[in-house]
Amino acid sequence: MEQRALVRLSKRMSLALRHEPGRFGLTPDHGGWVTVADLLTALRVGRPALDQVVAGNDKQRFAVERGADGVERIRASQGHSYPVDLGLTPTPPPPRLYHGTGAAALDSIRATGLHRGGRHHVHLSPDVETARRVGARRGGAVVVLTVDAAAMADGGHVFYRSANGVWLTEAVPSAYLN
Repeated sequence: MEQRALVRLSKRMSLALRHEPGRFGLTPDHGGWVTVADLLTALRVGRPALDQVVAGNDKQRFAVERGADGVERIRASQGHSYPVDLGLTPTPPPPRLYHGTGAAALDSIRATGLHRGGRHHVHLSPDVETARRVGARRGGAVVVLTVDAAAMADGGHVFYRSANGVWLTEAVPSAYLN
């Protein structure tokens, strides 16, 4: 499958698994999982294309597993805008984490911090380069903010690490941003 078609499929998968499963006739379980067969039917796509997206996604946005019943399931690794229990346990963060954003949002972020918006968590990156790639999604000038994760954790803020290495927390008050 050509690269542009893979990107379009990845975006459709994100929409179906992270934001609007009902629009595709999908009913995820409490952990956000749907069967691979149901997703293939909903998106009208073949298994090789789905496997290409899952394997080739540099952010590892999707997880595939075989359930105890032997049925393969798929879900988004994080970023859901509907209620889902990812089964993550609180994890001590590294001393610093990073958040990439557009320069246009900087004044607001400096004033009020980072908020989860319509998602379950604020997403943080373990390194500057990943944060820069995330911040570049919307085009324009990119700013990478450093989060004093150690001080946040000492202050009682809880962190989780998703299967694909993205760090998650409820919010980042502006006092912890550099």
